Amino acid sequence: LGGPDPLDYVSMYRNLGNPALNVPEHWHYVSFGLSDLYGDNRVHEFTGTDGPSGFGFELTFRLKRETGESAPPTWPAELMQGLARYVFQSENTFCSGDHVSWHSPLDNSESRIQHMLLTEDPQMQPVQTPFGVVTFLQIVGVCTEELHAAQQWNGQGILELLRTVPVAGGPWLITDMRRGETIFEIDPHLQERVDKGIETDGSNLSGVSAKCAWDDLSRPPEDDEDSRSICIGTQPRRLSGKDTEQIRETLRRGLEINSKPVLPPINAQRQNGLNHDRAPSRKDSLESESSAAIIPHELIRTRQLESVHLKFNQESGALIPLCLRGRLLHGRHFTYKSITGDTAITFVSTGVEGAFATEEHPYAAHGPWLQILLTEEFVERMLEDLEDLNSPEEFKLPKEYSWPEKKLKVSILPDAVFDNPLH
Repeated sequence: LGGPDPLDYVSMYRNLGNPALNVPEHWHYVSFGLSDLYGDNRVHEFTGTDGPSGFGFELTFRLKRETGESAPPTWPAELMQGLARYVFQSENTFCSGDHVSWHSPLDNSESRIQHMLLTEDPQMQPVQTPFGVVTFLQIVGVCTEELHAAQQWNGQGILELLRTVPVAGGPWLITDMRRGETIFEIDPHLQERVDKGIETDGSNLSGVSAKCAWDDLSRPPEDDEDSRSICIGTQPRRLSGKDTEQIRETLRRGLEINSKPVLPPINAQRQNGLNHDRAPSRKDSLESESSAAIIPHELIRTRQLESVHLKFNQESGALIPLCLRGRLLHGRHFTYKSITGDTAITFVSTGVEGAFATEEHPYAAHGPWLQILLTEEFVERMLEDLEDLNSPEEFKLPKEYSWPEKKLKVSILPDAVFDNPLH
């Protein structure tokens, strides 16, 4: 199927599967255009044969063929175009184990398959081309419960579980849009494996782009020295290049499980709003598009705050238990980066080095970047107090949590609050 950029083509094939491996017949889709097809700098910069070709990968998708279906549905090609558009616009790359929150049935039906995981295609190995190396990443459709499990643990772990359940993907991870049950409903024992994995490994989700904000309760909001509202002339101050690079590194580099955590640099790449512990992206995704003035890094002092108020929308707030249990209790960190501005909130544990928040001064701000250091004891208490965040169906907004002795307040607010620039 030909189409306009960003993808030149999506090819569709009828794959007979492999009866010996219990792999059913299915449609196999392969994109062309994320890698360098021309080598003449027309679309991608040619960097040599040893590096990645273009973005270094193409997307594939395997869709179960329905009985009597004589031609492949075209909606997977449109889905792949949407993902490719994101890659071209953000210049972020995908890697095996990534997950993409889609929040809608992939085929616009009533299906429970509303999100995606990414993994290596089982048949298509990396290829050395005249313009660099190309790998093939397969899109795997998953239910919301499976996405949440991937966030709380890791994508590769959930992919391995999907491979063990024939109707949920099987060895070649074939998506069946008519699947009506999650793998945890099909086999309840799989939830125990996820819970054990979270307890043992923690989560490899090190940050998200989110609707969030923070207030310094230590001083009046009209204080013109507030690090989030300083103006030069008539323009609001934004993150300096050095500050932005630190946050980029925080979100590009996650903590290795067996290495001493350091902040920065920390290595995780943003992925449709999500950041994972793995290799750096071609280009960071936190670069501000604002034309506001930049204050040099040296002129921004780090401030110790006495009391802070954190604000999140419901979707971002629901990830706080994951941040606490899956990251901080494992000696790691977790960052919320505002999608509406330069604000960033990083939670760090006492095991993270290089942070400007310390046990003596647990709340510290460098420009609009806030760091909060939480001890293990306080994390355990917060998890108890925030337990209702795990039951969104019973959640009513706005909701406020407060720990007066810690001088910390957290509010979960409607989305509209963050859409209003005066929030």
